[in-house]
Amino acid sequence: MTEKELLYVEDAINHEIYMITTCKEVEDCLTDEILRKVVKKIGKKHTSILTMFMDLLKEEEN
Repeated sequence: MTEKELLYVEDAINHEIYMITTCKEVEDCLTDEILRKVVKKIGKKHTSILTMFMDLLKEEEN
């Protein structure tokens, strides 16, 4: 991977970390249970995407 490509991947990883953190913070502030479930589901999706990026980096390393 080129340095520029790695920077794009780093940005994507940082975005996913931000989204996961934000979802957790929002979930803690919500009182409506339906909204909490929706935000939790979105957070899980971003966690899945973060895992995918990390797995791709591991593959690239090998």
